[in-house]
Amino acid sequence: MKVLRRQDGFTLLDILITIGLVGIVAAIALPSVGTTSRGFRLKGDAQAVANIVSLAKMRAASRYSRTRVRADLANNSFRLEVWVPTNAAVKTVGSWVTDGANIPLSNGVTFSVAARTVAPDNTQTVLGQSPTCSDDTSLVGNKVDNNACIVFNSRGIPINDGGDPMGGNALYISDGASVYGTTITATPLFRQWWGNATTGAWVKQ
Repeated sequence: MKVLRRQDGFTLLDILITIGLVGIVAAIALPSVGTTSRGFRLKGDAQAVANIVSLAKMRAASRYSRTRVRADLANNSFRLEVWVPTNAAVKTVGSWVTDGANIPLSNGVTFSVAARTVAPDNTQTVLGQSPTCSDDTSLVGNKVDNNACIVFNSRGIPINDGGDPMGGNALYISDGASVYGTTITATPLFRQWWGNATTGAWVKQ
């Protein structure tokens, strides 16, 4: 005689408990995942800024021309520009020409020092972005609002409007939780920093 065995399945209560547990685990994990993802985006942008500053320095020496990294503080983007004279014999006539693409910062990342007030050691006397850029057709003067520039001479030395070596150049980006800074001195000593958005020591990367 064939005996039928009872086959029990999951009850509605079992399923609801399982769904509840999955929901709790997801609620705990998702904020951590979001924070990690945001941190990776900020670090990637910081590396991109550092790379383009380094490239501008090398490009100036290789082309024997002035170059600059121009940060658009309003639109949160940056690019490399090269000074191209209209007449090689007249160095003051010409224009800044974009070399490569205009690079946007990631969503949620801006050019900012957040709530920090003190610059990294031996970099700037006053914490802040590099000086304002000149417009596209001048080496000096005719400043453009909401921009910051690090300008290199033909030897790859950061300079001011008068063409003199200049320390204290920096570009800072933040996601509201952390700040990354790329600094370059007159020597030129190039460094990258990380810090909390509010206080605490800067950490050299």
